[in-house]
Amino acid sequence: MADLLTARLKVLIVDTLKLDDVRPEDIPDDEPLIGAGLNLDSIDALELVVTLEREFGIKISNSEQSRTALASIVKLAAFIRAHADPGRLPA
Repeated sequence: MADLLTARLKVLIVDTLKLDDVRPEDIPDDEPLIGAGLNLDSIDALELVVTLEREFGIKISNSEQSRTALASIVKLAAFIRAHADPGRLPA
């Protein structure tokens, strides 16, 4: 069974960043999101952080925390699970 949070994150990434040539299911769980992998840049990262903060009620307070959280889908899901209100996570 697929992890609902990682599936939701992939959809958010594709929708937020308007990645028309990427399907959510094509985003690997362990590849980097920034630079290599999806080849997202700092503007993409900022847009994504704003969306994640709004969606899950989390706060990514600095660039180091952002780099850690956005390292991969798996790392992002772990960060959100650790910092989000459980009621805002996919059931």
